[in-house]
Amino acid sequence: MTKILDIAPLRSLVAIADCGGFQRAADHLHLSQGAVSQHVRRLEGVVGTRLVEKHGRGSRFTVAGERLLAHARQVLAAHDEALRSFGAEQAAPITIGSTEHAAAQLLPALAAALEGAGTGYDFRFRIDRGTRLREGLSSGAIDLALMLNSDAPDALEVGDLALAWYSSPTWSPPAAPAPLPVVAFDSPCTLRSRALETLAAHGVPATIGAEAIQLAGVQAAVGAGLGVALMATLGQTPAGLVRRDDLPSPAPIRLHVCARAGLPDGVARMTVDALRPLLASAPVPDAVSA
Repeated sequence: MTKILDIAPLRSLVAIADCGGFQRAADHLHLSQGAVSQHVRRLEGVVGTRLVEKHGRGSRFTVAGERLLAHARQVLAAHDEALRSFGAEQAAPITIGSTEHAAAQLLPALAAALEGAGTGYDFRFRIDRGTRLREGLSSGAIDLALMLNSDAPDALEVGDLALAWYSSPTWSPPAAPAPLPVVAFDSPCTLRSRALETLAAHGVPATIGAEAIQLAGVQAAVGAGLGVALMATLGQTPAGLVRRDDLPSPAPIRLHVCARAGLPDGVARMTVDALRPLLASAPVPDAVSA
């Protein structure tokens, strides 16, 4: 029986080496971790020896694994070059990550703008927390990320996102000296920090009245009257809530686009150019004042 080293398992083997583990390789290839593990087992069945072994809490390549890894890189390079020579190579999709703060308003319009630009790329989107997006950029699982107040040296500035306080229509601030209840994402969160810092700078005592791990949870808690939340909504007031202008005005927060290492510069710049008009055209919602 003829033994064959298939392309997909070889690509998984290379991704494990380049991304630093099975889960990161799975994220990068948009597969499950189980699928990547199965690919390694298939390769081991073909060559008849272990390729990856447990090492502490992680794994490492065996001597045979390192040897096959070198061959895998050569095979994939020849395979991909053959496709390129016939103009048949399919470009890998560009994965754009975003936090929920920006996703609801920005991603639909961003997707339409990128599709209309005729870039030649396919785009997919991932919604996650900022810390997970940074990990994804580092591992290669995410190509671009929309980040708030990024301090990465190569981050591209998009513009300022206006922030506003929102509450239930029937909610009223507690009488002093009772602290103001704030609804926020669980820590760490850029908007959570900005909310507490804004109130503290104006001498307004505050406490976290409720917290959630998703935007829907934050909005539900605000709608239930558990407190106020600071949000970036591009002027679109969430259903069932009202904007408050009787609280200290927060400074805007800067939106950046961050790219993984090795991504062509033009892709990140194209995304920035598509986002800037969306920020400029944000409407101003009605407000509730004291």
